[in-house]
Amino acid sequence: MLSLLQPKQDTHRKIRHKMNHLHHIFWLFLKINLLSTSGSASVALLHSEAVGTIMTEAQFIQAVGLSSLLPGSDALQLAMFIGTEAGGFWGATVALIASLLPPTILMFGVVKILHRLRRERWIGGFVEGLTPAVGVLMAFVAWKILSGSNGGELPLPVWGIGVVSLIVLWFDAPAPLVLLLAGLAGMFLL
Repeated sequence: MLSLLQPKQDTHRKIRHKMNHLHHIFWLFLKINLLSTSGSASVALLHSEAVGTIMTEAQFIQAVGLSSLLPGSDALQLAMFIGTEAGGFWGATVALIASLLPPTILMFGVVKILHRLRRERWIGGFVEGLTPAVGVLMAFVAWKILSGSNGGELPLPVWGIGVVSLIVLWFDAPAPLVLLLAGLAGMFLL
């Protein structure tokens, strides 16, 4: 009779171990995403928490390198990579959920507060005050990108693409189409 119960107890023990492991992954990524603002701070915190417990130093370096090469959020890709290494598909799923949970809850809270305050006069003034600053910031970033990528000087074709894009956008052309055509013009003119 005891031998019949043994396989069932082993199965329960394995499931409990797997659940504890997934629980550890969840709390690890939840803690990291609550205590850091992503970027290099989260990578440093993740390094101190994951290396030695979940993975080796070499595996961590490989994870950071791979997540930096792929398009998209480095933090989420790193979470999924480490989650996969630690717990397979379910480890990646748990790590991703724990990484997305804090910013999602924070955004829902901010939206709820702004929704309640949207009719307040000072909120409208605040948003209207932000609008020109955001426009100037975008122009400044565009200038930095353009001047940095061309060694400090802007050739005539760059100015031409910019002016034509501005005129076309002024007449309500679809922005994705303008971007596509500007990219194609850049391929042939620059």
